[in-house]
Amino acid sequence: HSTARAHLNTRRMSNPGEKGIEIASCSADGSNAVFVFHGEDHTLGNALRGVISQNPEVSLCTYNVPHPSKHCINVRIQTKGTAAIDALQKGLEDLSSTCDHIMDVFQREAS
Repeated sequence: HSTARAHLNTRRMSNPGEKGIEIASCSADGSNAVFVFHGEDHTLGNALRGVISQNPEVSLCTYNVPHPSKHCINVRIQTKGTAAIDALQKGLEDLSSTCDHIMDVFQREAS
């Protein structure tokens, strides 16, 4: 899971509009973690929660908006033993593939 971790921005975000992902907490074995998505809201949170929850290795995936004035979401992932960061990476990839498929179908039908 070190490859996935290398892609995450783990520094604190200082600019209100800045986007990035931060690991807020992670269990010793890596199976339970909270990720903060800066610059995101319910649009990504709900879609990502739905996709990650379909992964059979994931036992829990939730998200919340910590406060209406903060433009970020917290995504908590708990797995059955695999690394939560790997489940996050797979979820992001699966969501991206789904969006690509929807766009392809839309463009094909619209033309």
